[in-house]
Amino acid sequence: MRSFFFKISVALFFVVCLNLANAQQHAPFYNDIQDFKRQDSIYPPPKEAILFVGSSSFTKWKDVQDYFPKYKIINRGFGGSSLPDVIRYANDIIIAYHPKQVVIYCGDNDFASSNTVTEDTVVERFKKLFWIIRNGLPDAGIAFVSVKPSPSRARFLQKEEVANKNIKTFLASQKNTAFIDVYHLMLGDNGKPIPSIFLSDSLHMNASGYAIWKKAIEPYLEK
Repeated sequence: MRSFFFKISVALFFVVCLNLANAQQHAPFYNDIQDFKRQDSIYPPPKEAILFVGSSSFTKWKDVQDYFPKYKIINRGFGGSSLPDVIRYANDIIIAYHPKQVVIYCGDNDFASSNTVTEDTVVERFKKLFWIIRNGLPDAGIAFVSVKPSPSRARFLQKEEVANKNIKTFLASQKNTAFIDVYHLMLGDNGKPIPSIFLSDSLHMNASGYAIWKKAIEPYLEK
């Protein structure tokens, strides 16, 4: 009888494992993460680097290393991601690299994903990601690039300002952190996003937008 139940238990265990594996393969951005892993197997990433992680504003910054030639940069932005996606893959694309600093840009897709996502939702999601990183990499610096104002998402500007303010307050209470404000640098005298620093989609930035980010980010990068 014991042998029978043991066999049943083993069979159930493998079924559960198989279902978990299948579920993971169908999770959003699974293929992107696997592409990162394949890339790492061919070209091992540098040690003691600065990791940029988050959504498409980092993904599209293909030449980010050229903007910061004095630093070793690993870019692991994956387009369209929101904070829960970065949380889901934190062990794969953050902890695994053992970076000396993690620079995060994420949050605007959270607001765009659902009208039910509030400022508090984004702040709590960020805090969850923060503690995953802090617990996994206790000595690493953590910097957050403020949620940017985009012309195509002007309806979220007020929410973004509140979320940025509250994340800044939270980071000020933690050691070895930085809040990098790009939000206000991307506004014109009229208080609206500057159209000329964006691509035709009015969401992603052109070289002029990234020049603003370079100027804002570089003073906070760890030597």
